[in-house]
Amino acid sequence: MGELGERRKGRRVQLPERPGGRIRATLDARLLDLSTTGARIEHHNLLRPGFTCTIELPATMGALILPARVVRSTVVGTEKGPTGERLLRYESGVAFGELTVDQQAALETVLGSFPPGDPLGHGRLVL
Repeated sequence: MGELGERRKGRRVQLPERPGGRIRATLDARLLDLSTTGARIEHHNLLRPGFTCTIELPATMGALILPARVVRSTVVGTEKGPTGERLLRYESGVAFGELTVDQQAALETVLGSFPPGDPLGHGRLVL
């Protein structure tokens, strides 16, 4: 059999010390409820308890970016994706980290603008 040629467009080098790094991912999430201490979200990607992340609230909620930590996550169902694939639907609880005075005040303003029981909408979760 013939040898396959290199398919990479850029040069790759091995790093013998294997230094650590970070990968950030952005996941869409539906906000189920929100408080001054955390949120309950629904999403399609596995989140393990202990993960740190940021919650980005939608522009209609002041576009706040709040530090958070996943405290629980469980599969609550399935649904069909845009191309017909089966997606797991997760529900997770996140606790906010240390909020600045400004973040706390803005979050309280957002919470005060929603009557209890109103749907909150969609946000993003950045891991």
